[in-house]
Amino acid sequence: MSAPASAFNYEESIKRFTYFGISKLLKESEYSNNYDSKGSQDSIPNNLLNKYLELIGREIIRDEAPSLDDIETKLQATREQMGYSGNGGTNVNEKYDDSRIDASHTSVSIIAELERRGYLKDSSKWLSKKGFLAVGGRLLHDVLKALKNADSGMHETTHVGSGSLLFDTTKKYEAGNDIRLLNVPKSMLNAIERMSKTKQKISIPVEIMIDDLEEYETKQDVRMSVVYCIDLSSTMRYSTMYGDMSRIEAAKRALWSLYFLNQKYFSSDSIYIIGFGALASKVSPFDIPYLKTFEPGSDFLHYTNYQAAFRLARKVLQKDGSVNKRIVMVTDGHPSACFVDTPDEREKILSQRPYSQFYAPETKTLNAIKKNLDMVLDTSSGRTVYLCYRYRQVDQYIGEKTILEARKCRNSGIEIDTIMISEEDSLLSYVNELERLVKGRSYYINPADIDKILLTDYLNNKKIILSSHT
Repeated sequence: MSAPASAFNYEESIKRFTYFGISKLLKESEYSNNYDSKGSQDSIPNNLLNKYLELIGREIIRDEAPSLDDIETKLQATREQMGYSGNGGTNVNEKYDDSRIDASHTSVSIIAELERRGYLKDSSKWLSKKGFLAVGGRLLHDVLKALKNADSGMHETTHVGSGSLLFDTTKKYEAGNDIRLLNVPKSMLNAIERMSKTKQKISIPVEIMIDDLEEYETKQDVRMSVVYCIDLSSTMRYSTMYGDMSRIEAAKRALWSLYFLNQKYFSSDSIYIIGFGALASKVSPFDIPYLKTFEPGSDFLHYTNYQAAFRLARKVLQKDGSVNKRIVMVTDGHPSACFVDTPDEREKILSQRPYSQFYAPETKTLNAIKKNLDMVLDTSSGRTVYLCYRYRQVDQYIGEKTILEARKCRNSGIEIDTIMISEEDSLLSYVNELERLVKGRSYYINPADIDKILLTDYLNNKKIILSSHT
């Protein structure tokens, strides 16, 4: 991973925190898949259910997702490999009570059983909300396991005082603090105890001294809103040299586990997802597994328009009430498209580049994307796009327009970081320059590590925000 474009004083920030390490997170995540009601898991032992969820999570993120029939075959193979026979027996090496396994589990399809239990549904998007969260829990568990020896993790500020979260614990009252936070019963008891020690007569009303007063401790409720902009250009479907996952599959897996982390531990934060090519679209987090790259062909949506992602992300964050706002760009290359907002801009480009290519999607294309990919492309931010792909370099006009848009975000109080998931480090130079100009951070990473990087980055950024507000 490359050095950040701008550095933060992590050492100073860390002094202000008490950590609950990755081991604690990992232990808690082991129980994240108990989504069934009481007694409903009797027919599927937990270890087998977890294997099913892992397989489903691995298969559903494929750019070409398999059918449920294919999934059934793989689930059956998993059951056999785990040592569960056709009569409901278990591997003798596994310490599980056979009486917990309902015979009906082996006589019906596994898909039907998972549908009955609410993990799957009869739909083109066949993973239910319950299944989405259960698989997300397994993904997060795997990531935390890889980070077990790291020093990042859950955190709480040790600086208590004014804030919006009220604790049961108390501390001595400090002059000038909000008297509405006084613990009156505790303060009265302190006064009575003081008087009894000095053998004073205790009478009503009780005379309370300033040293008797205690107030409830509070913690600053720090809220953060993040928009993850996922590159859906055609090159994101390329396989990596570090495994069988493509770049888009690695990105989807990472976002899925990150969203689950957010929901479980940082529910006051907001996470938004934007998918972008030549145009951008807001995506429901529950649609993360179904994201697909744009096909090169009759249209030109498979180009990479950072500007489209920045504009839509800024709109989303401007409607959000959080003070701390970030955009995290996840991409495998440099921008190759930008908006043409006026006829004068188009003429300016043509005067310098007579053979330039422009693209404005037709209504038919927009409707097809909505129907096939369930994405509503944002055309209010711009419709006409200037296209120019240059091998390992950025067209000057596109580069300038992209940086201008990034600066608008920065001026609106939005931080921008970029994560490059590519094996070609030569693509990082433009991104480094962009992040330098907006005082952001850029990372160049192995695609296989994107899940660990995203989670660590999210947790580290929470530390920085808390430190700056305590």
